[in-house]
Amino acid sequence: MNPMMAAKAYSAIQGGALPTAPTAAPQASGFAEMLTNVMGDMTQATRGAEAQMAASVQGQGSLIDVVTAVSSAEASLETVMAVRDQVISAYQEIMRMPI
Repeated sequence: MNPMMAAKAYSAIQGGALPTAPTAAPQASGFAEMLTNVMGDMTQATRGAEAQMAASVQGQGSLIDVVTAVSSAEASLETVMAVRDQVISAYQEIMRMPI
């Protein structure tokens, strides 16, 4: 969950509209697509945090923005690691099953 997703959810509940990028028609989504999206979100959060840190070093950003971006990137990374651990655990459980 990142701040933009939270803002969109809040806006949807309030009946407001946030500008969004055009999206393609909904397609059947699978587990692999979900993992790809999660990894993409994590990568985007990490790059955003790096950009905020670089701006702060150059004297153009605020410390609050840096801390928020780093916290968001950390939460995304922890989510990806938790999903990875669960996938590995499920795989190991399947491999232990008798045929």
